[in-house]
Amino acid sequence: MKSVAVVALLLGFLAISHALTCTEAPQLFRMRDIDAGQGQVVATDLYSRAFFLSGQSWYRLGTVAMNQVSVGPAGTWGVDRSGYVYKYIAGNFQRASTSRMRLVDAGGNGQVVGISTSSVASCLPSGSAAAYSGRGNLGFKGLRAAMQDYSCGPYGCWGTNRRQQVLYSSLSPTNCGASWRVIGGLLVTITVGTDGSVYGVNKNGHLFQRIGVSRRNPLGSRWNYIRTCTTIKNVTYDLRNLRLQTTSGFLLQCRV
Repeated sequence: MKSVAVVALLLGFLAISHALTCTEAPQLFRMRDIDAGQGQVVATDLYSRAFFLSGQSWYRLGTVAMNQVSVGPAGTWGVDRSGYVYKYIAGNFQRASTSRMRLVDAGGNGQVVGISTSSVASCLPSGSAAAYSGRGNLGFKGLRAAMQDYSCGPYGCWGTNRRQQVLYSSLSPTNCGASWRVIGGLLVTITVGTDGSVYGVNKNGHLFQRIGVSRRNPLGSRWNYIRTCTTIKNVTYDLRNLRLQTTSGFLLQCRV
């Protein structure tokens, strides 16, 4: 009864913040990471198991132990315990590269981006990502930028570094050409939706949205603080659905 009351109180506070209308999302025990794109939601847990969401239930995604997975226009990609990159093909994850990554992101315009185990921003061109069918070894291109988090959308790529600076690049999906510029604000994690929406979380667990992002103005104009009654660990966004993983491990779904 006590836990139910706490959940009700949490959702109530979020609802009256005048920023978000949230409900309890299907919970995944000991969730490590979550990502959404193309109408799909995927996640991993602390046991390195990958899952996808269908209705109100989580189901196993493949049989390979994965530390992190991402879904988007480039398909479904992931990183195993050793940092090797995999693509989801014909019902299971197939190892695609000997490059070692800490995370990958399948958003953007068909390219796959990632952060190497040495924190270097990297990119796999859209043509190579789309054509890979399980044979051969793909090579990621290093982009000469140190990153902590990294996500792409239709208008470019956003990242954060160890100094919590926010960076932007109008990265080319076909050849991974990129030049970075520092944007105002301090964040530790960032996510970009397939419609270009940008959300991030700072070191204090506070949630922010980049206002004014569009094709004509890919940098947007400012950061807007979104009030919540609890601290946030991770955020992912797709098709007007914002999913928040709290620092206590609780998962919320918010309609925006």
